Amino acid sequence: MPLRRQLLFYLTFVYTRTVSASPAEDSVHRNNQGKQADRALDDLHQDSYTTFVSEFYKEGYLSDEGYPFPTAPPVDPFAKIRVDDCGKTKGCFRYGKPGCDAETCDYFLSYRRIGADVEFEMSADIDGWVAVGFSSDKKMGGDDVMACVHDDNGRVRIHHFYNVGQWAKEIQRNPARDEEGVFENNRVTCRFKRPVYVPRDETIVDLHLSWYYLFAWGPAIQGSITRHDIDSPPVSENVVSIYKYEDIFMPSAAYQTFSSPFCLLLIVALTFYLLMGTP
Repeated sequence: MPLRRQLLFYLTFVYTRTVSASPAEDSVHRNNQGKQADRALDDLHQDSYTTFVSEFYKEGYLSDEGYPFPTAPPVDPFAKIRVDDCGKTKGCFRYGKPGCDAETCDYFLSYRRIGADVEFEMSADIDGWVAVGFSSDKKMGGDDVMACVHDDNGRVRIHHFYNVGQWAKEIQRNPARDEEGVFENNRVTCRFKRPVYVPRDETIVDLHLSWYYLFAWGPAIQGSITRHDIDSPPVSENVVSIYKYEDIFMPSAAYQTFSSPFCLLLIVALTFYLLMGTP
């Protein structure tokens, strides 16, 4: 019996310590459970991160070095220049083949008033620059010039120049705003606005006054303009008013042959000679 009593006492003691542990032992037990839970969460997080990264690699969101690929900002496409409203809601000048438009003329210019601004659109069949000058006469010199230049980075930027004699000097003060430009199909095309009225400045004219428009285009070297493409660039026949919209066509040299007075006189004389016959 004493042995049985001792065994019962031992089992009771073990059971009591198992069920009713001390506060310190209970704290240790909880800490062990917490560490095990933390390890389980870490393993779960690692598995989730590995899955997340593998999905990014698979979808192409990450480079081989693990860095996100840069995303280019969205670029609004350049709205094509319309010619069906030339002479109606805007004025146009076309130089080139009869019937050409903004995508086929050797040179194209349009202008229209928008509030306190004038919007200009220009295009030329050239890899370089296209420009319009505002002049008090039909000669180059002392002119306010706006040019769209295609640079080596593929961008088309609007620059402001002032003609000093036969030399175009770039002016840092640029009245252009809302600039757009594109180089496609070997053509420089651009659109910009500039205010009608400007503070008094020798290099910037007031567009509410009428001026002769000088049209020019040519190649560029590293974003810098060079001499214009033709020796005698076209000029508007009369002064241009931004308050009057016309659609004016100017034939290029290739289409001027039979329109000159001398050639017409020669054709008339030759026809008369053939009809009358020789004596």
